[in-house]
Amino acid sequence: MTRASASKPRQPNGASSIYHGKDGRWHGRVTVGVKDDGTSDRRHVSRKTRAEVTKIVRELERQRDTGTVRKAGQWWTVKTWLTHWVENIAAAHVSENTIDGYRVAVYHHLVPGLGAHRLEKLQPEHLERFYKKMQDSGSSAGTAHQAHRTLRTALNEAVRRQHLTTNPSSIAKAPKVEEEEVEPYTVEEVQRLLAEAAKHRNTARWVIALALGLRQGEVLGMQWDDVDFELGVIRVRRGRLRPRYRHGCGDRCGRKPGFCPQKINTRRETKNAKSRAGQRPIGVPEELLQLLRRHKEDQARERTVARDLWTEKGYVFTSPIGEPLNPNTDYHKWKELLKAAGVRDARLHDARHTAATVLLILGVSDAIVDAIMGWEPGKSARMRRRYQHLTSRVLKDTAAKVGGLLWGTDETAGSAAPPEARQSPVPAELVVHVARLGERRVPFLHREHADEVVARWGEDWPDYAAEVEEWDRWRWEHQGPEGASAIRDRIPERAVVFHARALFLPGGERTATGGPEQWSVPAWDFETDRYTDRASAWRTTRRTGTGQEVEAQVRGTDKTAVEAAFAEACTQAVDRARNPGKYGDTDEW
Repeated sequence: MTRASASKPRQPNGASSIYHGKDGRWHGRVTVGVKDDGTSDRRHVSRKTRAEVTKIVRELERQRDTGTVRKAGQWWTVKTWLTHWVENIAAAHVSENTIDGYRVAVYHHLVPGLGAHRLEKLQPEHLERFYKKMQDSGSSAGTAHQAHRTLRTALNEAVRRQHLTTNPSSIAKAPKVEEEEVEPYTVEEVQRLLAEAAKHRNTARWVIALALGLRQGEVLGMQWDDVDFELGVIRVRRGRLRPRYRHGCGDRCGRKPGFCPQKINTRRETKNAKSRAGQRPIGVPEELLQLLRRHKEDQARERTVARDLWTEKGYVFTSPIGEPLNPNTDYHKWKELLKAAGVRDARLHDARHTAATVLLILGVSDAIVDAIMGWEPGKSARMRRRYQHLTSRVLKDTAAKVGGLLWGTDETAGSAAPPEARQSPVPAELVVHVARLGERRVPFLHREHADEVVARWGEDWPDYAAEVEEWDRWRWEHQGPEGASAIRDRIPERAVVFHARALFLPGGERTATGGPEQWSVPAWDFETDRYTDRASAWRTTRRTGTGQEVEAQVRGTDKTAVEAAFAEACTQAVDRARNPGKYGDTDEW
């Protein structure tokens, strides 16, 4: 041992060291913990002067002793961290709808606006300037606030994993969102909407929204097993998810996945209600139960018309071939309903506000309101303030009660008009001739039209009763199921829908189905939907049973077009039978 080394005692294991290197710079080494592989996590810093190195070494020691030292590993940028978080962390633990919102905020706003920042150097001022720039560029305060909430959630996870010591989004001032006051529909507007809904397919869907306040996903996800006609109860158990598509053509069509003729849905159709409060029974008025019974009978007739094209999944509200309704299509149907009824424009969710306000008008207790609307106990008071609106009717009724208590008056007395005042201005002797076709009633102004429809419909569907009923105009307007404006003054059109069907084994060989390959069925315009207006439409499907056969199905109003489409459908069915992975039937392709 040399004299120099004997005079300088050795530092203990793990102690920090500062020394002057051969490169002319000062170096510091600090042990801050243990790496994932069990080796010592010893950090190295280098500066021109001893004072600079000493300052950094002391700061690392302080962070080590307080447990706030940054975790060793990748140097994250905002872009790399947000991308890793949304795809590998959040996607595995949140619902499909939530991850959709996260991805929009990350890829459309946060990464383009903040992605180049080093994660540990991100400051609250960067975020506040970014939010202002978003709003200056046309984004709403709500959109900027959604980006802020997403960033805060992602950076909280970075802090938890020690990639950050503090979350700058918890310090930054979030964009201020002014919550708009929703104006619920009046009772008169609701009645106009219900009258217009009676003229359209899936009438009960809108009645449930306005009368019971179910969310869009809850209505579209409802199945017949959830409807108890004996108890008069609907059990809310699940919600419909927005579909997400991918190409079934191998991305050869040149369209977006949602418009691909062979698109494949990659997302489950429904999810269970996310809370115990969301899974709830709701009492149903008798009038709505009767409407649901008629809707079930209408659906049975659609199933008969669609034949092999029908996909039975048990949903209450379906497309004309049995598939669950697409939420986007349902939204546009709502907008069409508002326009046809002459009612002011509003969101579909405002129907839920309307139903909650009706419960307020009726004086329903808070506990019952919470149960009907599906609000959790800890949030119910805030949700009632948000959804129940003090309408003029509520204010007038309250004022009348105060007046009755203090001055002995009752402003509500005599407000109900006598039955005579509510009669239709149309003369009562005007008769409506109603063709009763099974459980469906179709009104006509002329008796000969009703007689002809009954006769021809009875020939088409001999298993169902058909007769003509006489209704007076006032009774039909106020008690009839279809509404006054549905009265017909001409013979409805009757078309023939042609069907074709073939079945192929997994190797592509055609097999017998035991039924006719081609057939046709009659279809009146009042019992069908747009799916019978097309000259031809076809699809191929793989059966989920043990055989795994592929089925080609075609239908339309033009026999020649149906025959041509049938050849095209069979060609794809053979290819699908031989190459299942190509169409998403297996994971191999």
